[in-house]
Amino acid sequence: MTISDLVARAAAFERLGVDVAADRVIVTLDHAPTRNAIDQQMVDELHVLCGELEREPRILIITGANGIFASGADIAQLRERRRDDALAGINSTIFDRIAKLPMPVIAAIEGYALGGGAELAYAADFRIATPNVKLGNPETALGIMAAAGATWRLKELVGEPLAKEILLAGRQLGADEALACHLITEVHEAASLLDAANVLADRIVKQDPLAVRISKSVFHLPREAHPVVDTLAQGMLFESQQKFERMQAFLDRREAKRAASAAENESKESKS
Repeated sequence: MTISDLVARAAAFERLGVDVAADRVIVTLDHAPTRNAIDQQMVDELHVLCGELEREPRILIITGANGIFASGADIAQLRERRRDDALAGINSTIFDRIAKLPMPVIAAIEGYALGGGAELAYAADFRIATPNVKLGNPETALGIMAAAGATWRLKELVGEPLAKEILLAGRQLGADEALACHLITEVHEAASLLDAANVLADRIVKQDPLAVRISKSVFHLPREAHPVVDTLAQGMLFESQQKFERMQAFLDRREAKRAASAAENESKESKS
């Protein structure tokens, strides 16, 4: 599937708005009747999107419409699900796929990101939010658990004590608390949230795409894989054309600065 194919298919999406650019894709969760709840239709559409981004890697920005990121999973659907549905890992599978996309994923969170919405945000590489953000996992209040990544991602992100408060005692984090524990890294007003996400994406785009992809993959490997995997990955990058071009450009800029500085000093000396 090409990007033009994705644009065509996205036009038929019922839960996602999709804006495709040369280096990024902006996805908007959009289903006002359920407050952007993550239901089966949304999951199916996200799988279509991931398939394209796996074939043609781009930065992914995920945001929400209707003043909300995602209120959670669709409770009406959850109520009817049974053991076999849980074993299918409907949400955990798509969130894991999003987390493993080749290029970075940015979650731009406005308002509520609860339950499955929070777990989707945890799967992103970067999280920025509005001042009215509410992040949390109220699953145990509904007789279930956060089973789509929160039990292990959240511990890695904020540490065990706070993760247990969120998962076992229903604690929700506002912007200040989420910023203090680094669950989010920036706070912006709603009107400028997407602009801020694009600024972050612009910073990523300035890096070498292959180096970013490999760094992301290596970053998420278990400790026992290092340092062997780092050495092998670096060996691949040392042979890339971008490495030679970017390093030569750096050296050229440094030499130009030195020459300009020397010329300036010589000029000052001649005038004295």
